[in-house]
Amino acid sequence: MSKLITPEISSQLKEHFSGLKNPVKLIYFTQQNECGACADQKELLEALAEYSGKISLEVHRLDTKIAVKYGIDKVPATVITGKDDPGIRFYGLTGGYEFGSLVEAISLVSAGKDGVDPSIRSIAEVITKPVHIEVMVSLSCPYCPKMVHIAHQLAMASDKAQGDMVDVSEFPQLISRYDVHGVPLTIVNGKRGFEGALEPDQAILNIIKISDPEIYEILETQIREAEGVKKTKEVSKNELYDVIVVGAGPSGLSAALYSQRKGRITALIGKEAGGQINDTAVIENYPGVASIGGPELAQAMRQHVEIYPVSERCHTQVDSIMVKKNIFHVHTEDKQIYKSRSVIFCAGKRYKRLNVAGEERFIGRGIAWCATCDAPLYTGKRVAVIGGGNSAFTAARDLLRYASQITMIHVLDGFQADKVLVEEIIQAKKSGKVKIYLKSQVREFLGKDKLEGVRIASDEGQAVTDVAVDGVFLEIGLEPNSAAVTNLITLNENGEVPVNKDQSTEIPGFFSAGDVTDEPDKQIVIAAGAGAKAALSADRYLNSFQKQVI
Repeated sequence: MSKLITPEISSQLKEHFSGLKNPVKLIYFTQQNECGACADQKELLEALAEYSGKISLEVHRLDTKIAVKYGIDKVPATVITGKDDPGIRFYGLTGGYEFGSLVEAISLVSAGKDGVDPSIRSIAEVITKPVHIEVMVSLSCPYCPKMVHIAHQLAMASDKAQGDMVDVSEFPQLISRYDVHGVPLTIVNGKRGFEGALEPDQAILNIIKISDPEIYEILETQIREAEGVKKTKEVSKNELYDVIVVGAGPSGLSAALYSQRKGRITALIGKEAGGQINDTAVIENYPGVASIGGPELAQAMRQHVEIYPVSERCHTQVDSIMVKKNIFHVHTEDKQIYKSRSVIFCAGKRYKRLNVAGEERFIGRGIAWCATCDAPLYTGKRVAVIGGGNSAFTAARDLLRYASQITMIHVLDGFQADKVLVEEIIQAKKSGKVKIYLKSQVREFLGKDKLEGVRIASDEGQAVTDVAVDGVFLEIGLEPNSAAVTNLITLNENGEVPVNKDQSTEIPGFFSAGDVTDEPDKQIVIAAGAGAKAALSADRYLNSFQKQVI
C-alpha cells in the first residue's frame, strides 16, 4: 500500500470504489531514471488499482508513441480514461489535497457524462473551439481541487476540452512561463486566465471568454438579459435613428451612453466592444480606477451602456457612410444599410503592417502585436521586435525576462522612445541578450509551416541578413480606420478625421471622436470624454431642425 494511503483512507476507498459504474484505465507515464515523485506516483496508482476490479493500470515511458498519442510532454503524468479518452490529465504527484482530485476523476470517468454537473454540461454544449485548461496547484492548497474538478468536469462534458492538474513544485519552468504568484491559477490555451477558486459557472464563463470570445459574449448576454440588467436590442434597418455611433471603443461607448441618456434613438455598430483596450493588460491612468485590466474596463464600459435600450450590433465592420437629404446611410460589410439623422464616427485605429512577403501567412502564427500578453509564450526563445518608439521598447522590456535572444529592427538611424526605456534595453544589450539593427528594413518573413526567421536589409539595400527567430512583435504604430468615410469627408495627411472643438466636422450632422480623429493625444480618458462631447453636440444639432421623414 502507498504511504499516502492511511488505514482510514483505505477503508473509505473500498466503499467509494465499490460503486464504480464503468471500467477506468489509469495510464501512467514516467522516465528511465525515475524521480522521487515519479516513483511515489507509480506506487500510489498501483495501490489504487487494487481497490476495484474496474480499475486497471498501464505504465509507459515518456519516449514512446503512446505518450505522443496522449500528448504527454512531461512526467510524472497520469491519464484517466474510460471507453474513450475524455482529456483528463494529472502532472506531478497527486498527494495532499490533490489525492481527492484523483479519486474524484476516477469516479467521474467511471460515471461518464452522467457524472457531470447538469449546469456545467449545459454550458459545455456551446463550446465549439478547442480549449486546453491547465490548473496550476500546490498539494497543500485546499482551494485548488475545486478548480481541478471543474476543469475535469468540463473535459468530460465536452470533446473540445482537456483539463490538466499541474503541480507547480514539480515543474518550476512553468512558474516562470505563466508568472505564477499564487494558486490555483487557471491557464487557458497557454494564456493566463484567472487566479483563485471561482464558482463553476463563473469559472467556465471565464474559460470560454479566453478560448472563444464570441460564444462568451452570447452566453454572457443571455445571462444578463435573464437577470434584467441588459436592455439593448438588435439594430433594425427599418428604423430611422437619431444617432448611429460607429465604433465600440471608449469613445463610441461613451457617445452611445450619452446619446441614449439624452433620450435619442441610438444605435451602436462596431467590431469589438472596447476596441484597442482589449489588448492592454493593465490600465493605471483611468481616473477613479487605480489599476484594471483592459478587457475588464472594456466589459465594464459596455455593460454600463447596455443598462439602456440602445440598439446594438457588434462583430461587424462599417464599409461606407453616405448622406442623402440630411439622412445618413451606414453600410456594413454584410451589405446591410442603417439610417440616421446624425452619425458619431468613433472607428479608432488599427495596428500597422509592413506588407512584405510572408507577413499575412504568419500573423497569429508567430507574428503578434501584444508582448504584454504573449511574452511568456516565448520563454527561452528568440524574438524580434520591429519598431523604434515607446511601444517597441516596452515590448522588448516585457520580453527580457522570457526570451533567450531579442533582436530589435528599426528603419531609422535612431530611436524615438523615452530615454529611460532606451537605456534599459541598451544595458541589456551589453549582456549579449539584445541585438539591434538600425537603418534596416524587413524584406520578408521566413518559414514553412511556422515562422522561422526575418530577412532584413540595410536602407541602401546592399547588406541582407537572415535572423533566426521564433516570434516577431510588430510595434510600428497604428493607422486610423477611416476608409469608410474617405468619400464623405476630407481627411488630413495622416488619414485622420479633422474635428472642431465640439467634435463636429465639415459635414453637418457628422461628428467624430477618439483615435480616428486628429486629436493629438491618444488616451482612453480623452477618447471617452470626446465621445461624450460628440453626443452632446449631436443632441444640439438634432434640436436645430424639425425631424424629417424619409
